[in-house]
Amino acid sequence: MINILETPRDAMQGIPNFIPTEQKVRYLNSLLNVGFDQLDFGSFVSPRAIPQLSDSAQVIDQLDTTNSSTEIIATIGNYRGAQRALQHSKVDTIAFPFSISESFLRRNINSNFEKGLQTIDNMLELCQQKGKQLQLYIAMAFGNPYNDPWNTDIVAKWVAILIDRGIDRMVFADTTGDGSATDIADTYALINSEFPKLKPGAHLHTLPHNWKAKLSAAYENSCRSFDTVLGGYGGCPMSGKALMGNLNTLNLLEFIKEKNESHTLNIEALYKAQTIASFIFANTPKSTTP
Repeated sequence: MINILETPRDAMQGIPNFIPTEQKVRYLNSLLNVGFDQLDFGSFVSPRAIPQLSDSAQVIDQLDTTNSSTEIIATIGNYRGAQRALQHSKVDTIAFPFSISESFLRRNINSNFEKGLQTIDNMLELCQQKGKQLQLYIAMAFGNPYNDPWNTDIVAKWVAILIDRGIDRMVFADTTGDGSATDIADTYALINSEFPKLKPGAHLHTLPHNWKAKLSAAYENSCRSFDTVLGGYGGCPMSGKALMGNLNTLNLLEFIKEKNESHTLNIEALYKAQTIASFIFANTPKSTTP
C-alpha cells in the first residue's frame, strides 16, 4: 500500500496572485472527498513571509471533515505557529521544516541548528500535551546549492539525533530539486539499513524529464509514502525555485499501477478535484523545463 500525502499548501504558497478563501475551501473539500491518507492544507507562518496562506485559519474552519478519514496537516515555521495551528481541532498533525543545510534554515525560517532543535523539542512537548502528531520535513536531504557539507552519512547523523529526541515521523525533501536519483537511492538505502523502523516519506520537487527516475530511486529503496500535487504545481518560495514543481499525483498513480501497488484514492472524486484545480491554477506558471 502506498501512502499519499496531497499538499495543496505547497502548490499554492508561491503563487503571487491571492486565491480567494472560498476557492481554497472548495478545492480542499474536494480533495477531502478523494480519500488521501494525508492533506497538507495550509500554513501558520507569517503573512509577510507567505501572503498566499495568510487565510489558513479561515480555511481550516470551513473544511468539512465530517466523513473524512484524511489526516489534516498544517505546516508551521516556529513554536508560535504550532500554538496557532493547534488551536484548531481539525488539525491532526503539525509539520516543521527542519533542514540539514544550516544556510537553508536561515533562508527559510530564520533559524539555525541549535535553535531548530530547541524548537523541535518544544513542539514535540506541545503535541504530546494536545494529543497531536509532529512530522518533520528534512529539507535539503539529498544535497543543497549552498555549498554546505552533504553526504549520506550526514543525513544518517541527523536522523539519529532526531530519533534520540523522540521524532518518529520524517519526510526527506528534495527542496530545490537538485537531488540526483543516485543520491536519493543511496540516502534511502542507508537510512533503511541503519533505522529500519523509521520508514521516511519523500517530498520530491521534480521536472517532467526526471520525476520517474527520482520516484523510482526512492521506491526501489523501500520508500512507500510520497507527497504529491495535482498538476505538479508548487515549490518553496524561500529556495529561489518557487515554481520548481512537485511530483504530480497522476504520475504517482501511473507509477503505482505499473508496480501493482494499491492506494486509497477515489478516482472519480480525484478527477472532480482536478477540474477545480484547473480553474484555480489556470494562470499559474508550471515548469516545463526538458
